[in-house]
Amino acid sequence: MPSVLCKCGNKLSFGGIPNSIEWLMISDDGFEKFQGSVDAEYIYREMNSALKCSCCGRLLVFWNGFDVSPISYMPE
Repeated sequence: MPSVLCKCGNKLSFGGIPNSIEWLMISDDGFEKFQGSVDAEYIYREMNSALKCSCCGRLLVFWNGFDVSPISYMPE
């Protein structure tokens, strides 16, 4: 199962479906492309994945797919 290490040292696994730590995001502009009845799989491919660390609350966002390291965002 694929995983990534959070900066706090917690290992985040993201291969399971469904995945309680994975959030799917799409921009408002990206969402506007979809009108009427659409294939959910097509929308899924357009979304970016973010993993929320259960230890520190950081979000690790995969802006460019899973082949590129995620950007980490820490809560204030």
